[in-house]
Amino acid sequence: MGIFSGLQTSKIAPHAAVGAAVGAAGNPNVGNFMTYMTGFDRLQAINIPTISRARDLICSMVGALTIKQYSWQWDATEQEYEKMYLPDDIWFDQPDPNVTRNFILSWTTDDLIFYGRAFWVVTKRFGNGFPAEFTWIPAADVQTRDQAGPQWFGPSRQVTFNGLDLDTRDVIQFISPIQGLLSMGARAIRTARNLDESAERFARNQIPSGVLRQVDGEPMSSEELANMAAAFADAREANAIAALNQFVTFEPQYIDPSKMQSVESREHQALEMARIANIPPYLVGINTSSMTYANAQQARQDLYLFGAKPFVDAIEQTLSMNNVTPRGRYIELDVKSYLEENDMAGDEGNAAPESPASRTPERMDD
Repeated sequence: MGIFSGLQTSKIAPHAAVGAAVGAAGNPNVGNFMTYMTGFDRLQAINIPTISRARDLICSMVGALTIKQYSWQWDATEQEYEKMYLPDDIWFDQPDPNVTRNFILSWTTDDLIFYGRAFWVVTKRFGNGFPAEFTWIPAADVQTRDQAGPQWFGPSRQVTFNGLDLDTRDVIQFISPIQGLLSMGARAIRTARNLDESAERFARNQIPSGVLRQVDGEPMSSEELANMAAAFADAREANAIAALNQFVTFEPQYIDPSKMQSVESREHQALEMARIANIPPYLVGINTSSMTYANAQQARQDLYLFGAKPFVDAIEQTLSMNNVTPRGRYIELDVKSYLEENDMAGDEGNAAPESPASRTPERMDD
């Protein structure tokens, strides 16, 4: 694969037993799902198929990754540092014991994609003071009084959740290196929605477009003309046959359906959506001549390198900070194992035997 280095193992005991709960950062809204809301702007964006597909691809990949930890040890012989894997902490499988790891990692990534930041609240700590359990809270419901956004300059020191203050010592703040999609792509999203709504109106209207023209009789007022047009439209929706008197004629307007549905414009806007989602267009079904891929393995690597990697790095490095993990330990989301598992599944049992050098080492217990 070429983008991952060799690994070593180590024998270091995990944290001690879990201590007492910390009270959800002093905010009674944490864990009260009746107060949780999804941002309106996100609902508008996720209705765009390209954004929905890009989001699902990235979040499903990050959500499938396992959590590991390691340290660095100096190798005097090789004159370089070696990565040494350590035993898992008890929260690695389920950072939030009430939901799956897939859930909390996926929705953390979702917030990073759309808002440029995400939040976990520490709900329980180990006896040594480090976090043992977390819960995710929606970024749409979090406000920071010292930063208005949409660009975030660092962790906030004044965080509120649904109007009530949070103790920032119990808040893990993930900050994306990429500005949130809802702010940097706001105009492109509005354009895509307008094109989709225009196409929907044409698809919903089963009556051929045209003009009712009065050719004789006493001229009708604008209100009478509007009422006649509405009555004609209602009649055609209910019946295939319409009737007009000798004073009115119907002149159909023959318009190319592809123009009414803005096919070319919507295809171009789908490409724009792939660009603001930072994902290769072919992964969301857009045909382009600027990039090709040889096989499914390359497609998965492209998804990671171009789409998911910034968010994987943000999660890893945030969880490696000293308010989450003891000094000298680092968190890793196991992308290598994920890609290797997919490679073996795609080979349908015909893969060549795995060499010892490429095998991920097993962890060693005390």
